[in-house]
Amino acid sequence: MAWFTRRAAGHRLERMQASAQYAGEGFVNTYPSSAPRTEDERPSLVDFVFRGEGRVPAQPLPSLDPRAGWARPADTGLRATWLGHSTVLLEIDGQRVLTDPVWGPRASPFSFLGPKRFQPVPVDIAALPPLDAVLISHDHYDHLDYPSIRALARLNVPFVTSLGVGMHLEAWGIAPERIIELDWWEHATLPGGLTITAAPSHHFSGRGLHDRNATLWSSFALRGERHAVFFSGDTGLSPAFGEIGQRLGPFDLAMIEVGAFHPSWGNVHLGPDNALSAWRQLGSGRLLPVHWGTFNLALHPWAEPAEVLLAKAPEGLLMPRLGEPVEPAQAEAVQPWWRDVAPAHWQGSALEAAEFLALPAKD
Repeated sequence: MAWFTRRAAGHRLERMQASAQYAGEGFVNTYPSSAPRTEDERPSLVDFVFRGEGRVPAQPLPSLDPRAGWARPADTGLRATWLGHSTVLLEIDGQRVLTDPVWGPRASPFSFLGPKRFQPVPVDIAALPPLDAVLISHDHYDHLDYPSIRALARLNVPFVTSLGVGMHLEAWGIAPERIIELDWWEHATLPGGLTITAAPSHHFSGRGLHDRNATLWSSFALRGERHAVFFSGDTGLSPAFGEIGQRLGPFDLAMIEVGAFHPSWGNVHLGPDNALSAWRQLGSGRLLPVHWGTFNLALHPWAEPAEVLLAKAPEGLLMPRLGEPVEPAQAEAVQPWWRDVAPAHWQGSALEAAEFLALPAKD
């Protein structure tokens, strides 16, 4: 099956074990968390199944078909199209990079249970323009999606990812010579001149019951001839953001996770308030929120991250609709399009709580 536990071997394992982030039998967070978990507030199965208002929208979110926009070159050389969750088509100095591609209907190893996406991606995966790279931050199901990787395997492009994640890609049909696995602060330069550098994040990994932290998790900095972009992947708040800004900035755009948060997960996810802190520590770039508006992965209302961000940091914020190409240098004031979407009360099932309850119980 596509989701069963794998273990690295050979040269891949040797590289992993040589990493400063590797300890004992797996990877560890080497930067201290700036937002420790709140132990007594960890939600229960009952909370997840029966509580929480507005966790899913009652109607489809407004979305655009981006293909007409993609057919025209970006005026400024930098354009981003948010396609849902952490999937972004980034156009930077003539190169196209797709981040954490997830077209699958559920963030789960199963087709019949687990968090279900609110609506389809605005454009079919087969209709993407030619890509120069696929970037994958870590191996969780809402970032590394088997059907999406299988669909992208036909493309002759490099897949850039964190140490160890390549074992999944290779098993799913990606040729080994097209897989680039990076440790933190390592970089790769694509044929078109774009440099991608893996950077720290504070998270965890795993796709099964017995592979906790068997692969690395990373954020990434992408630098072209004229522009630079930061992509957070999944992360909690840590001092790494200040170091990333100093070593790899300045950035024109910062794509930072803002959704699926809870006080008891403070060390592995940001949420909107900590995302703003991370953005300030980076010190540059317009803020494009990702990791929200697609899956019901937490107890908060689905649009809460957008409301918090708009209230606290309207300047420098980009909030495009799904499928809406946006150039940071030309973006206008945020229009709160999400307020036109009515929330719905959601009651899940015990089965659908499985993915939710897989979040870490300790740092």
